[in-house]
Amino acid sequence: MELTRILVSRLRAYLGNRRGEKRFSVRLPCRVTPSDRRVKTNGSAQRAWLDGHTADLSHSGLGLHLRAIRIGEHYLVGEKRRLKVIVELPTGPVEMEVSPVRYESLEEDETSHGYVIGVRIIAMSDQDRASYEDFMHQLLNGVLPD
Repeated sequence: MELTRILVSRLRAYLGNRRGEKRFSVRLPCRVTPSDRRVKTNGSAQRAWLDGHTADLSHSGLGLHLRAIRIGEHYLVGEKRRLKVIVELPTGPVEMEVSPVRYESLEEDETSHGYVIGVRIIAMSDQDRASYEDFMHQLLNGVLPD
């Protein structure tokens, strides 16, 4: 299965990205947690987060670079999984619910390690959606906030 994933990734790099939506390579800090799980720590239920950064952004999805594919015993990818993601935009954080659609191990790359998880945006608050879309519009026009 992992060999198939590697071959598809290399084929995509050779043939070019065939996805229809414009993607922007942007590195922004992010935090990820399973949206339906809480990990018990010292007898209390707390949400466990994994820190990482974005690899790319589009209007409908993100590429997330994370150091692990699971938090505790909970895998971040799989059928019907939902994740909460907080992305630190230059104008402030936005929170979204996402669904993983693919992942790729970076273990073979000498300069990177961990995983890239491709996710589709499922839901955001109206305010967060407006902030995200404004940021995407600025990327499209080549202008970023200070």
